[in-house]
Amino acid sequence: MKILDVGCGVNKVEGAVGLDISPRSHADVIHDLNVVPYPFDDNEFDLVVANHVVEHVPDVMAFIAELHRITRPGGRIKLLAPHYTNPDWPNDPTHRNHINSYTFDTFIEARCNFEFYTDVRLRPVSCRVTTLNLWRLFGFQIFINLDQRWPSMRFTRKFWEHYLNPIVRGKEIRFEFEVEKDGISRMAANS
Repeated sequence: MKILDVGCGVNKVEGAVGLDISPRSHADVIHDLNVVPYPFDDNEFDLVVANHVVEHVPDVMAFIAELHRITRPGGRIKLLAPHYTNPDWPNDPTHRNHINSYTFDTFIEARCNFEFYTDVRLRPVSCRVTTLNLWRLFGFQIFINLDQRWPSMRFTRKFWEHYLNPIVRGKEIRFEFEVEKDGISRMAANS
């Protein structure tokens, strides 16, 4: 399995090719994510990981499009970011983008509101939110993520995102997507 760790910093995923802008990082490839295309071939990676990167990039659409381009059909993209209600979010002046459960819906066929934005398609595998410790103790983290076990419970996440999160704050949000290209994904290929 060929893995790319985008924005690896000094905590590169073991066995991955590291990509970062900083020469002081553990990156194998030094590259500015603002410059597209990224220095990789189409369909080069089986898994692309980006931990605490998407909130920093100036163009989220271009970033996701590049990750999609370099990931093979049926490959996975894993993103970890601070949830936009995380009280620590403003502590980093390099943060540019607020991320919530619905940020990437434009890349998901069944949820896309603006099809003219992009042809990039992702199939959601999971979306998990962690909450601040107090809210985890009261069980809100379980409530928010019920849809991960029972998809029909998706309304619990929506209720939290729309009404409760000004008080019940999120900490981090973790996404996993399967890359679809030309209607091909691992699920379709295995059918």
